[in-house]
Formats: sequence, structure tokens, C-alpha cells
Amino acid sequence: MLAPLLLASLSLFTHCSEGPKKSDKPTVSGTPAEAAAAAPADTISKKTDFPPIDKKLYDSINVRHANGDTSGKWPVKKGPYPLPGAVLPFKRVIAYYGNLYSKKMGILGELPPNEMLAKLKGEVKHWEKADPKTPVQPALHYICVVAQGDAGKDGKYRYRMPFKQIDSVLTIAKKINALVFLDVQVALSNIQTELPLLEKYLSMPHVHFGMDPEFSMKDGSKPGKKIGTYDAADINYVSGYLAGLVKKNGLPPKMLVVHRFTKKMVTNTPGIKLRPEVQVIMDMDGWGEPELKAGTWRYFIKNEPVQFTGYKLFYKNDIKKAPHHMLTPEEVLKYKPQPNYIQYQ
Repeated sequence: MLAPLLLASLSLFTHCSEGPKKSDKPTVSGTPAEAAAAAPADTISKKTDFPPIDKKLYDSINVRHANGDTSGKWPVKKGPYPLPGAVLPFKRVIAYYGNLYSKKMGILGELPPNEMLAKLKGEVKHWEKADPKTPVQPALHYICVVAQGDAGKDGKYRYRMPFKQIDSVLTIAKKINALVFLDVQVALSNIQTELPLLEKYLSMPHVHFGMDPEFSMKDGSKPGKKIGTYDAADINYVSGYLAGLVKKNGLPPKMLVVHRFTKKMVTNTPGIKLRPEVQVIMDMDGWGEPELKAGTWRYFIKNEPVQFTGYKLFYKNDIKKAPHHMLTPEEVLKYKPQPNYIQYQ
């Protein structure tokens, strides 16, 4: 039964990331030459002002979020306790995803900011009602490096959004005390080049990171022609870089979202390193009818545990096929384990 599901996932669960058109003229912010070397993971830690983690509470919440799973895989037993100030699993993050240049990449850019924030607050209330035991933290998940059909001057098929747009997202988020995730689609570039360019933002305590294997085209293919990939080594580079920033600046742990809806999108998952400074979220990024989404979750998230889990809901694509229904919070909470991070596109 697995092979047909995999084929269905490839054909039906495609990311609906249509980037800004070339006419939108996003400004390139920074160049590889401006990228600083990765912050070393052994940086001397700056003292934080957050209270220590309640380890018994941390463990008990993870058990509760495992939701009665009997596979023995959840909650994840490996890995260290997080540094003080960790968001997960104490809160569930509810995020709106998109780009301010495009109405087709997600709800974040589809609606005017105040209307978008009002809708997000409505979703937050729904999740609070569905699971009163878990506080909800709103977030904006902004695609700041976008894979493109046009090669651009450097032939990398990606556009970096101007810093002024990232600043706009931070300003919008502040209105409802939302966190911000900066998401990167590297195309023919690579994560080692793109990540350091965002250091000034990732040095802020409320800014986190997302990496999208779908558009990591290591074989030189144009983005959108096939599904890309990241290895555990790429994820470990990112978590090591973020860990260095956390230590250097005395920050709470960073959340790292890794999108996934096929097996080959993330290779060597057992090799992903867990760190006290970073909370890794494997985000089920597939769209389609409820049965197909459940299958993708089961094979690529539940059966390959890393640390925390995410689940993506599509306002438009999830209702394209019968039964034309986007899952409700109550339905998603029936999953084993329950997702810690929910993203709406």
C-alpha cells in the first residue's frame, strides 16, 4: 500500500508556492560575500533572564501530546532538555504563511494586514477552545527567499526579499505579539549561503527559521520541475548556526521548521542532531483530502520521529477534491502525536 500512497503524494501534495513575478522586482538583500561565517556551536553562552525549564512539566506535556500513541516512538526520548525560554511544548504555535508580494503564496500576503491578523486571531481562539490545556502562540511565517522560474543575474533561480519587507512583517507581527519565522527556498543556491544573510534578524529573540527541501535543487534542476531535498547534514548545519546565535546573544531556543511531504525530501533523519538551543519541527507540508494527508503524516512524520511535529492546512488546496473539507483543529488533535506547530497557507 505504501507505493501507491507515495505516488499520490507526489502528484497531489505539491506545494502551492507560486512566487512573486519578475515584474514585482523584489530587491536582493546581501550577497554571499557579505555572509558571515557560521556562529560556532561552542560559543561562550551569554546569561539569559528566563526561568529554568520545569523538566517534569516538559515531560508530562510531551506525553500528553503523544495522545496515547502506542508505537513507542512518541514522545521522542532522545535529545536534551531545551534551554530556558523554550516555546515548545509549553505552547502550540499557530502560524500564517506567505509573502507580502504575492496573494497566491499564502494567507499572509493574500489579505490586507489588519484583516489577516483578525483572521489569525480567530484561528487562535479556535485552537484554544479545541485544546484548553495548551496555550496558543500566534506567528507569521514569511518566505524571505523565494524560488523562481527566472534564473536571475546569478543563475540561482531565487529572489531574496528586501530587508524593508522583513521589517514590515516584524511590524505587523508586533500588533498581536506574534512570533516571526523566516523561511528560505534556496533553489540553485544553498542553505550555507542564504542563512548567514539573515543573522541580524535571527539574533532577535522572537524570530525563528524555516527551511524548505522542496526547492533545494541539489542536482541543478529548475525549481518546480521536481521535488528537492535536504540531508541531515544540512539541517545540522542550520541548527548549529542557530545554536551559536542563541549562545552568543543569550536568546531563548530557536524553533527550526523543516517542511516535508515525501521521504526523499529529508534524507538520513536518524542523523539529525538535537541541541538544547534549537527545537526541530518536522512540518507535514502536504495538501489534499483528509485521507491522503493522514497517510503522509503517518509515513513521513509519525514513523520518522525527530523532535517536534508540525501540520500544514491549506485554505484552498485542501478543499479541491472530495470531500472538499479542510480539517478542523478538533480533527487534527486526533492525530498521534498531536502537532506542536500549525501552519495555514
